[in-house]
Amino acid sequence: MSGPLTGLKVIEVAGIGPGPFTAMMLADMGADVIRVDRANQVAGYDPATPPGDSLNRGRRSLGLDLKSPEGIAVLLDLVENADVLIEGFRPGVAERLGFGPHECLARNPKLVFGRMTGWGQTGPYAQAAGHDINYIALGGVLDSLRRDGAQPTPPINLVGDFGGGGMLLAFGVVCAVLSAQHTGVGQVVDAAMIDGSATLMSMIWAFKGMGIWDSTTPGKNLLDTGTHFYDTYECADGGWISIGAIEPQFYKLLLELTGLADDELPHQMDKSAWPAMKEKFAAVFSTKTRDEWCEILEHTDTCFAPVLSMDEAPLHPHNVERETFITLNGIVQPAPAPRFSETPGAVSRPPAHAGQHSDEILAEWLGMDSDAISAAKSSGAVA
Repeated sequence: MSGPLTGLKVIEVAGIGPGPFTAMMLADMGADVIRVDRANQVAGYDPATPPGDSLNRGRRSLGLDLKSPEGIAVLLDLVENADVLIEGFRPGVAERLGFGPHECLARNPKLVFGRMTGWGQTGPYAQAAGHDINYIALGGVLDSLRRDGAQPTPPINLVGDFGGGGMLLAFGVVCAVLSAQHTGVGQVVDAAMIDGSATLMSMIWAFKGMGIWDSTTPGKNLLDTGTHFYDTYECADGGWISIGAIEPQFYKLLLELTGLADDELPHQMDKSAWPAMKEKFAAVFSTKTRDEWCEILEHTDTCFAPVLSMDEAPLHPHNVERETFITLNGIVQPAPAPRFSETPGAVSRPPAHAGQHSDEILAEWLGMDSDAISAAKSSGAVA
């Protein structure tokens, strides 16, 4: 393995969405991550044909029955050799199963116990089911994600699950690991998607506090498509382009390259003129195809980029040169990020089938011999 987290040992209790994303990020950066899958999900598999879920890349899988005392005993033995454990159950579930923070930290006082939930470990909503759309709604994010007069539109599940969830937990885990290395004391990381998504809005809260963002008029502000110079526009061929010419020098260049500089135009920041200017921009951009606008505006300071589909993005020359996307076992996916000059991250292995590495992990992490592994399997604790 390579990467800045090489040597870090992580247990991921299998979940969905943000938890696996956290584990993927840690594994991409070199951590040795074992994924504890449910024993009842272990079935026949072909190791030569990995699953297609790239979110599970970079880890080995151990099948455990966490509803049996024997399975919990194996997990707690693994905890003694780990730096981090991450789980994404509702509050109290890990405790009921027998591997809550109290039990785990008793076995390993330096352990970082990472918890991923939507609502957090406490609060009136803590035990309620939810999804990304709900967390960003209650956190004050979703109301801002709309055009003027339109309904709030979630940006798929990027803000709650991944930016405000999985990435927040990965950051929290690494912070707590650094603390444990200095102090010898582990701790619990309570990462909640509602908290993380609210944090992602910090600049907008700052704008509101400065009086330059009106939260009562979503869709009419600087960055929420209220302006004509920060929006997307349809081209003659049905393709789309993005414009973000906020700074006056970039806006001036945009006017020149679109042929609008000679028109008698209002000041860029005259809000009363934004709707009319948006119509003018739409009319201009509809006169050429997306590729034609690329020829005119790409590689200039107009703050321009074509709007690419998931099929197109991996083929764009910029993404090709930077290797922003990789293909692993025939699956196109984003490459590990960010990049490091001395300890680059990498995908160490394709996604694993549930339980694929059970024998290997038990022998390596716990020193169990074949007889002990067979006995663990016979008891039903290990699959």
